[in-house]
Amino acid sequence: MKKIIIAGIIVIAGVFTSCQEFEDDFLDAPAQSTLDESIIFSTPGLARGAVDGIMEPMGQTNSYRGRFIPFYGFNTDAEWNYSSDDVGSSQGDLCIYDAKPNNSQMNSSNNAWAMMYLGIERANICIRGLREFGNPEPGTELGQLLGEALTLRAVYYADLMKAWGDVPARFEPINSETIYLAKSNRDIIYKQIIADLGEASDLVAWPNETSSTTSVERVNKAFVKSFRARLAMIASGYQQYPDGVRRSNDPALSVQNMYTLALDEATDVIESGTAHLEPSFEDFWRSYNEENVSAGGESLWEIPFSAGRGRVLFSFAVRHRGVDQHTGQARGGIAGPLPTVFYDFDEDDTRRDVTCVPYQWGNPDADGFSVQELVGLDTWYFGKYRYEWMNRYVTSTNDDGVNKIYMRFAEVLLIAAEAANELQGPGAAAPYLKEVRMRAFPSELHAEKVDSYVDGLSSPQDMFNAIVKEHMYEFTGEMERKQNLIRWNLLGANLEEAKIKMFNLKNRTGEYADVPSTLYYKYEEDAETLEIYGLNRNEDVNPGPEYSAFEWTTIEDDMINSLFKLGVNPDDRQFWPIWQVFLDSSNGLLVNDYGY
Repeated sequence: MKKIIIAGIIVIAGVFTSCQEFEDDFLDAPAQSTLDESIIFSTPGLARGAVDGIMEPMGQTNSYRGRFIPFYGFNTDAEWNYSSDDVGSSQGDLCIYDAKPNNSQMNSSNNAWAMMYLGIERANICIRGLREFGNPEPGTELGQLLGEALTLRAVYYADLMKAWGDVPARFEPINSETIYLAKSNRDIIYKQIIADLGEASDLVAWPNETSSTTSVERVNKAFVKSFRARLAMIASGYQQYPDGVRRSNDPALSVQNMYTLALDEATDVIESGTAHLEPSFEDFWRSYNEENVSAGGESLWEIPFSAGRGRVLFSFAVRHRGVDQHTGQARGGIAGPLPTVFYDFDEDDTRRDVTCVPYQWGNPDADGFSVQELVGLDTWYFGKYRYEWMNRYVTSTNDDGVNKIYMRFAEVLLIAAEAANELQGPGAAAPYLKEVRMRAFPSELHAEKVDSYVDGLSSPQDMFNAIVKEHMYEFTGEMERKQNLIRWNLLGANLEEAKIKMFNLKNRTGEYADVPSTLYYKYEEDAETLEIYGLNRNEDVNPGPEYSAFEWTTIEDDMINSLFKLGVNPDDRQFWPIWQVFLDSSNGLLVNDYGY
């Protein structure tokens, strides 16, 4: 059964008060607690309630649920939000590298920034209480809980830094002297949370090792180590600092140190056998939509949402224009793959048709029955998210309850490949890249598409370029691409190239000269599923009178140019600005950098 994010059963010193309400009068008031911390954090059942409460802010409307998940990660060379071309749109501005501090989607006191710090405050209280009263040793339930609290705090900080860059560092519960803090250099925070995850990995159990780690809605050792590897790569990567785009100047965060750490952690997870790729890419995504949360497979950890929370499918699923046989929620489709992505895939890659969907579910008939309908060349949907693959019928008007995958095993393999390539060369990276591609291609093509392809990557630069491409093929639609482009120092260059490629596709020139301009379709026996001819390159002959023709050319210049705002260099806008409400309530200590 899916775990519901709920507040813990306790209230400790106002920890469930919004962090924007930490004013002097609050801090001077007597602490209100239903139980003493010494009892709470020495009693596993009570401590579990407190640690569960760390995640509760993620489910708030303006937090991960309705703002951070729908908008962070756009636009990239693989994904765009369909509000991008809406001139003056507060949603579009978040995606086209033109966000303002007063953005109406974000500039509220209960926004994701506030909810992340609320989660951090709860984590700080739990960490302090467990250390002081719980004797949290490895192998104990209280040790598991301390490891979870450390990890969840790291999740919040990791997401704060990827969205805003330098942010205030709070690693102790707020007191009257720390209400207002200036931003800290993010290197300090990265070093702290990487160390915290090292401690957490000694405390938490492997997937299915204990009753606490049987679900991907709980933190386990495979996730902690994998997440630590991810953060090591990010901390040593390129990113925008107030003085420009560069790597960290801190010797502790050097490429040599961090890539070595990342490779060690990734190979620990790989060799543990406690996580693995599912045999079929499509079956994995079907299982995800069916809400299989069993640990020990490909998904390492998921943000858990109840049926009345979460907007993953609500935002990103294949579009449904009405309430129909598959969903009681006419939603999905606020974003999708760039139209070039489908054609950049190898036609034999089984990930292509799962990732890129060229149709929507149209308006239902009088009986509530809808059918698939082709959409324009400029409008594709993420096929990883489908109401029609769910086991339950969503009835909520605002939420779908499907979890957000935070990290999966394929990323661990690509981290290992990238780190091994940097430290040891392409031969050491090859086995990890091959494992990802073996799942992507039918077994009869492995000799050509896996072995020959990977073995032909003879230089570290060739291997790196292949890993960058593989990441797109594997992760389009999961909004992990933007941060990776930043750390690779490829954000601006790849977005510029993406515009050029889309104009080439529109004009059927260059690498897209052989893309057909007409699609042909008919319906299968179920009367709802499209059978499409003409999607593949060079499929330009009418397959027969039973097919109907559909023009496959529409892609407007304004839409292409909306990938990022004209005149803006995305590398100068890698982060969102801190929202005005938080600047105004910071006692003058918070300021925006990066030219905002």
